[in-house]
Amino acid sequence: MISDEAAYRRYLCGEEKAAELLVEKYGDALTLYINGYIKDIYEAEDFMIEAFSQIFAKERPVGGEGSFKAYLYKTARNLALRHRQKRRIIFLRMDEMDFEPQSSALADTELMRSERDRQLYAALKKLKAEYREALYLVYLEGMSYRDAAAVMAKSEPQVTNLVYRGKQSLKTILEQEGFIYADE
Repeated sequence: MISDEAAYRRYLCGEEKAAELLVEKYGDALTLYINGYIKDIYEAEDFMIEAFSQIFAKERPVGGEGSFKAYLYKTARNLALRHRQKRRIIFLRMDEMDFEPQSSALADTELMRSERDRQLYAALKKLKAEYREALYLVYLEGMSYRDAAAVMAKSEPQVTNLVYRGKQSLKTILEQEGFIYADE
């Protein structure tokens, strides 16, 4: 499998399939990320397309591994923030993911996981927006602290601090709500 940066370079050299690969890889997740800002999934899809269009329209210098994803998310974030300022939406909301159990044997496990996820998302909604975004980018999107810092227009130590404080706040909220840790 080729890296994102290699696929981007291939697209710039005229290979349309490389662009399709990148859109397929990041399109849905990026749409959900944007939707967290603007609260309209259909407009989020439009902004996802706009973010890719901006990157594909001009050759942009993309550095090392993971930097294409960071650049893409930063572009999308800027589009969403501009839109949000116009609409005056105040907070970032994370959407819950729905799923169906694959078999009846897994139903109890899936129900427990669903309840745990529900508690986690409810607690995430109570976090400060910066903490929530840092945790989302690092843990749910799998970005490095450096890439998350690029997306959030912060320094890497600032993102490290936001993630640490976010985890501490999340733990406090979950404990107040009676969440029981599996390893205890």
